[in-house]
Amino acid sequence: MNRFSERLRNSLASKVIVSTVLLSLGVVWLTGSALYSQLSAGVKEVNLESSLAEARSSFFDAQYQFLLKQSAESSVITKTVQDFIVSATEVSLDQDRKSLFLSRFGTPFKFSLKVKSPDYTTSTDGLDISSFPDELRERVRSSELVEYQYTKMSYQDREDANVLIAGRKIAIPKSGNYEMYLVYSLNNQNRTLSIIKNALFFTGFALLFLIGLITWLVVRQVVRPVREAATIAQKFTQGDFSQRMKVENSDEIATLGTAFNEMALSLESQISRLENLSRVQQRFVSDVSHELRTPLTTLRMASEVIHSQKDTFDPTISRSSELLVAQLDRFERLLEDLLEVSRFDAEVAVLEPVDFDLISLIERCIEDVRANAHDHIISISIEHETEQAMINADIRRVERIMRNLLSNALDHAEDKPINVTVISTRTEVAVGVRDFGTGIESSALSRIFDRFWRADPSRARVRGGTGLGLSIALEDARLHNGEIDAWGAPGQGAHFVLTLPRIAGQQIGGRPIRLQPENYPQIS
Repeated sequence: MNRFSERLRNSLASKVIVSTVLLSLGVVWLTGSALYSQLSAGVKEVNLESSLAEARSSFFDAQYQFLLKQSAESSVITKTVQDFIVSATEVSLDQDRKSLFLSRFGTPFKFSLKVKSPDYTTSTDGLDISSFPDELRERVRSSELVEYQYTKMSYQDREDANVLIAGRKIAIPKSGNYEMYLVYSLNNQNRTLSIIKNALFFTGFALLFLIGLITWLVVRQVVRPVREAATIAQKFTQGDFSQRMKVENSDEIATLGTAFNEMALSLESQISRLENLSRVQQRFVSDVSHELRTPLTTLRMASEVIHSQKDTFDPTISRSSELLVAQLDRFERLLEDLLEVSRFDAEVAVLEPVDFDLISLIERCIEDVRANAHDHIISISIEHETEQAMINADIRRVERIMRNLLSNALDHAEDKPINVTVISTRTEVAVGVRDFGTGIESSALSRIFDRFWRADPSRARVRGGTGLGLSIALEDARLHNGEIDAWGAPGQGAHFVLTLPRIAGQQIGGRPIRLQPENYPQIS
């Protein structure tokens, strides 16, 4: 059942076929019900008219024969009554059985010796006289017309049956007025209605089957090209752009296939062009970075010679030598970042994992950041539950991540304290760097890890940022199968959480450190 439900959800053809069959089932049921109602009403009406016509003929024949025997002897009248009973209850091959009941007004049903005139009260076929409806008998006694009624009749020697009773008042010479009833069985009528019902049922079933089959054939012609297009699109996502749809006709599906093939050709051309452009760009960045190293090394040597003699220079020239050294340091960091970015783009960055204590590494990074923060009064505290947090990772990349996060916090802390939290579990270790400075706009969170993007360009230019630090940090984390999450709010500061697996390359099972403060609304 679950497999059928899953197939129904995932297959357009199954949905169309099932919905079409269900709707057709409703239409067939309504149509069949209406048709059966009309046919059954027609059959009942025809059966009623034929039965009443026969009853009127029988009653007229009986009355006519009795009128002819008005002056006859009682024995002749008795013989006439018996002959009529036999002829009235005779059944031909195409008729169902019928019964007769004859009863004199105001006399008991059984013959009594006290009655001088003969009593012809009788019944045939084992009729249970007590089951005759009193209402019908009253109408027959008070009317000169043929009266009828559908009812359920009881029999002495067989099961009860639904019947049609037609009755009329009859006068028998030398005996008096009688009620005469002809009881018609409805077995033939019920059998006819049953045949009609079964025929409608099987016809409806066959119709539903044919509708389902036709729908399947039609949907198959439509869904097959769509399924083919979906398969080719999946191959496109895997990098295979050589696949094309087969176009054999000139209908709407063929037009779709032609448009799809043209789109595929255009995508292949555009992606090839973009890949070539990307390769050229990566090669350009890599070549420029390498080519700049030689003149940078020469400039570095010359600047160090000049900087070592700054005390003998004029103050203006001395300050210029300091600026030269600082800008060369910034230029060298930019080249290093560009080279690392080119490695990530070329997918040639590799891990060199070793076992080390993450807490010791963080403490060393904090001391280095404090030493380099010449123009800052900085307070950085670290909290950790255990003395050591041993992990297997690339120590150079993890150290670069921590330096970038700490430097970023320092740049935006506004000389307020910075808290570092370390929490380790069995499968992962998390490091949170929390500052209470200017914070980050919610609209900037989605771009905080973009290359060359700065939340405050003027601040970055003053302090020498390249706009690549957080981007490289995120790439380093994801190279370990880790992640960096960021939160910030204006005036509330920012919180960056690094989560790494205890063993590089394994999956992280969760986030041990809460990203947002307890008293701040959750990001939806």
